[in-house]
Amino acid sequence: MPETIEAKGQCLCGAVRIQAKTLAQKVGACHCTTCRKWGGGPLFAVSAGTDVTIENYDKVTVFASSDWAERGFCHQCGTHLFYRLRQNGEYIMPAGLFGDIDDFHFDHQVFVDQRPAYYQFANQTKDMTGAELFAMYAPEDG
Repeated sequence: MPETIEAKGQCLCGAVRIQAKTLAQKVGACHCTTCRKWGGGPLFAVSAGTDVTIENYDKVTVFASSDWAERGFCHQCGTHLFYRLRQNGEYIMPAGLFGDIDDFHFDHQVFVDQRPAYYQFANQTKDMTGAELFAMYAPEDG
């Protein structure tokens, strides 16, 4: 089974269409307070790499949600479209944008230290705290 697939998706109203050439099949949940505030719950997302085409980008509003990333949404219907890392341009996109893809596999959760007590998933996943996640991407000394 390939690790990535090519997939097309769109916002709720159809004004913004997305084509991701290298969409990961691994779905992760982010429990950080920003993602939960952004969508009302954890963000179920997939990495789409940098080879992403967004049709009708003039319908997308982008805002800086941190020093290292920005978030985009359709300003017509409000659908969340992406979390994009500023350093390398990698897109992290809500899995739901791409419909019901049978090849998706929920395998990791991040910011589990910020997950509220009122929910817990039964899936066996790799779980990381915010500090563990940031340590993975921190530049090495030397």
